[in-house]
Amino acid sequence: MDPILEQYQQLVERVRTYATAAELERMERAFRYADAQHAGQKRKSGEPYIIHPLHVAAIVAELGMDMDSILAALLHDCIEDTGSTHEDIAKLFGPTVANIVEGVTKLTRMQYVTKEEEQMENLRKMLMAMSKDIRVILIKICDRLHNMRTLEYQSTKKQREKSLETMEIYAPIAHRLGMQKVKWELEDLSLRYLDPVGYEEIAKELAAKSSVHEEFMHGVQSKVEQRLAAEGITCKVYGRVKHIYSIYRKMYTQNKTISEIFDLYAFRVIVDDIPTCYNVLGCVHDMFNPVLGRFKDYISTPKPNGYQSLHTTVIGREGVPFEVQIRTQDMHQTAEYGIAAHWKYKRGLNGNLGSEETYEWVRKLLESQQDTDAEEFVRSLKVDLFADEVFVFTPQGDVKSLPAGACPIDFAYAIHSAVGNRMTGAKINGRIVPLDTKLQNGDIVEIITAKNAHGPSRDWIKLCKSNEARNKIRQWFKKERREENIASGKVMLEAELRHMGITLSQVTAAENLPAILKKVGQGSFDDLCASIGYGGTTAVKAVARIKDELARIAKGQEVHAAGDGLGVIYPGMGAGTHSQAKAPKHTESGIVVEGLGNCMVKFAKCCTPVPGDPVIGFITRGYGVSVHRADCPNAQFDHTDAREAGRWVNVSWVEGDLEAYRTALELSAPDRDGLALDVATVLSALKVRVCTLAARATDDGAALVTVEVEVKDKNELQQVINKLGQIHGVSAVKRMTG
Repeated sequence: MDPILEQYQQLVERVRTYATAAELERMERAFRYADAQHAGQKRKSGEPYIIHPLHVAAIVAELGMDMDSILAALLHDCIEDTGSTHEDIAKLFGPTVANIVEGVTKLTRMQYVTKEEEQMENLRKMLMAMSKDIRVILIKICDRLHNMRTLEYQSTKKQREKSLETMEIYAPIAHRLGMQKVKWELEDLSLRYLDPVGYEEIAKELAAKSSVHEEFMHGVQSKVEQRLAAEGITCKVYGRVKHIYSIYRKMYTQNKTISEIFDLYAFRVIVDDIPTCYNVLGCVHDMFNPVLGRFKDYISTPKPNGYQSLHTTVIGREGVPFEVQIRTQDMHQTAEYGIAAHWKYKRGLNGNLGSEETYEWVRKLLESQQDTDAEEFVRSLKVDLFADEVFVFTPQGDVKSLPAGACPIDFAYAIHSAVGNRMTGAKINGRIVPLDTKLQNGDIVEIITAKNAHGPSRDWIKLCKSNEARNKIRQWFKKERREENIASGKVMLEAELRHMGITLSQVTAAENLPAILKKVGQGSFDDLCASIGYGGTTAVKAVARIKDELARIAKGQEVHAAGDGLGVIYPGMGAGTHSQAKAPKHTESGIVVEGLGNCMVKFAKCCTPVPGDPVIGFITRGYGVSVHRADCPNAQFDHTDAREAGRWVNVSWVEGDLEAYRTALELSAPDRDGLALDVATVLSALKVRVCTLAARATDDGAALVTVEVEVKDKNELQQVINKLGQIHGVSAVKRMTG
């Protein structure tokens, strides 16, 4: 029999038990359509590509999903790998199926700067689709599971990349959805390629002692069944050896060999109702010695993903500890298949199923993507997915789930952003504690607030474990401290630009700035500085993208350098940018040159004159007139040298409103933290455009801060000098010359 038809018949047999004739007919049409679209395509294994969608559909059917999900699984690669469109699938199989397929489809047609950015966009799209319809992520997990089962046909590099992504993203999502059975298989398959030696060592050890394991589990299972039967309790008892990755992680974290790990075994007792669960717990504790502190009641306090069970660890007569999980049949289905266990094909999507309200953690992940760059998003997503949880209570008895290691700050923002912003202290179990205290399971946490609180501290971001709290703190700083963020962000940006050999004038040049802002994803230069200031992005990331964009702009432009070294036109700067080199008419430059008509004018970098300064001009060779302040050391020429004296000409400023001119200042002060920030804050308050700002410490404990600003005239400059002179510790502010 043809392997494709054989695989399809197995799928039909699996869904025939609950599908109607009309649904089976739809499924066959979807299979025929997918088979035709993928015709001629092969997998790495050499088998026809359609085999993969058939296997994914079989896994989806095994989870008990509805027919739309099975159709979407059969068609899930059509938009990505064939000529099919969303409209085509919607027309043939309905908009619901088309939307699910589009949600599963990766963004392979887009170009990304980094691997992190590509991963981030794929995850964002997946989470957005997931918040609208949970079936998207269920099919994506099934897709990844079959790909992992057939990973041996990929290259070694691809195997490691896919396994790492599965371990960091898909297995934790399966865990958060309560799909333990799928999660375990994904983890074991990933470990097989990430650490093949460790995997094989554990697998061989388990296989070698399989008879011993079977004997022990059969003995415990028989004892439990006999005791519960004597008590008149109807139940099913299962025993299993923990999966390979679970053993591997315990060996790694506890630095033990497999022979030193005793709790390799876990038993499940499935009963009819909740009261019986607690009766069974009493019997188990009567039969075996319970391990103190290892009992957990997830029935009265379910996990956020809906998981419910009683957990207890006991020790038998052989001295071997093992875990017993007690649950009802419905709880068992939820534990094995998670959200998929609740899927009833007859009712389809009811009200809130798959909505953001139902899956609070999905909403939090979506919120976490705001105002963050690709690497930070992926990192925080992994933390949020992987983190073990602690369950703590409000004074009213409401349960809050937080990442392990969370502190009262995380708790406050989990309640509401306003509570976190007004927090002044915290109590745990009635006692006032420091804000960095780690919360433990069962703690009762009370947040102390005040209406006149100053708001969160930037240090809180480092203390928080949850990305939700960090994001809300950043949002507060973004909204409440914009001017401060702009000032501090500008300082950090300038420092990184200087490190990379880029001047701020290159970035802010009118011909460069729009393209640069588009590259960094900001609406204005102030928005970019503010984002760096409140932590939405980093100066390193921003400057890396700025450098790439400047290089692209400079490709087609000619690089000019002034012959006398007094002015330079940088790559990406037009010849009309007066800050560095000028080539305008005198009416545009604001300078009248005696005896000359329209000539090139530029302003000397050594003294940076501004309107109101006495000035003098020097005729350069081929680069027009270079304008100096009259007191500039470079303007003191030798009157006895006729050739040199003949090149100095009288120049003057025109009357009327002039554009802004760049000039440089130097501040002296004792070295201290925050000096450069204070300077930036003052300049921002004056609404003076800062071109560069740099600070350095001297050997005698002093600090020199140099700043280049743009002002309209000498009067405005004097105001700037006066304000800078009022900064705490500043002993002198002077203009730079020579």
